Amino acid sequence: MRHAKVRDASTSVNLTSPLFARLNTEAKLAVFAVQERAILTWNAVRFIFARPFYGADVIQQMNAIGVDSLFIVILTGFFTGMVLALQSSVSLQTFGATIYLGHLVSASMIRELGPVLAGLMVAGRVGSGIAAEIGSMRVTEQIDALNTLGTDPIKKLVVPRLIAALVMVPVLTVVNDLVGIFGGNVIASLSVDIPSSLYWRTVWDQIASDGFTLRFIPNDFVQGLSKPLVFGGIIAITACYQGLTTSGGTEGVGQSTTRTVVTASISILIVDYFMTQMLLAFF
Repeated sequence: MRHAKVRDASTSVNLTSPLFARLNTEAKLAVFAVQERAILTWNAVRFIFARPFYGADVIQQMNAIGVDSLFIVILTGFFTGMVLALQSSVSLQTFGATIYLGHLVSASMIRELGPVLAGLMVAGRVGSGIAAEIGSMRVTEQIDALNTLGTDPIKKLVVPRLIAALVMVPVLTVVNDLVGIFGGNVIASLSVDIPSSLYWRTVWDQIASDGFTLRFIPNDFVQGLSKPLVFGGIIAITACYQGLTTSGGTEGVGQSTTRTVVTASISILIVDYFMTQMLLAFF
């Protein structure tokens, strides 16, 4: 009986310890944040089809997300393709299979590296900017002014950024894929002595070998473009949520920016795994 009382007492002490209380609070905050993001996502998607339409804001955000991110995406894709071809050629030479270099580079870029790298680059560059912009509006009470004037902040601030991200992240991914495959061609021609005609023929063979959706869309394109569509939504919603919940002045803006990059990047990597599993099972 005495030992049972001791165990009960130790259990009660552990449950009321500062560590347990902190973990409990953090878990509740995490669940609350997920709930708030889900509500924000639902409202943003619903407002896409509701008047008024802020077309000028959408074009402006498409320019900020797409055009302004073009250089870093091209640079990342080109050198990624070069490194991928360079490293792969060493392994392929061991088996005398260097002619399949185009297969490997195109499959890796289109299915995996292109979408993930484009998503991470946009999350780092654009996501942080969106969070900082909306966070500054929050701490300077500009969002409260929008509410006073009868303008919904989600409709005015979130929806244009969500639409722009859903459109431009897949476009940037296509650019990243093409530039990466071209970078692989540069290494294949200069370092591995593979003719460009043979390289591009194997690239097409890889794209066509996995079949087509609706008889004219390669399955690789379906897999490679479905991911950045989801990644764009993750980046926009995460950045807007962190910006709208900013508090604490300029220091809070910096914290929101950091949380946006970290949360969006981790979410992209986690979602990429589950989407890869689903797409492999489907195709």
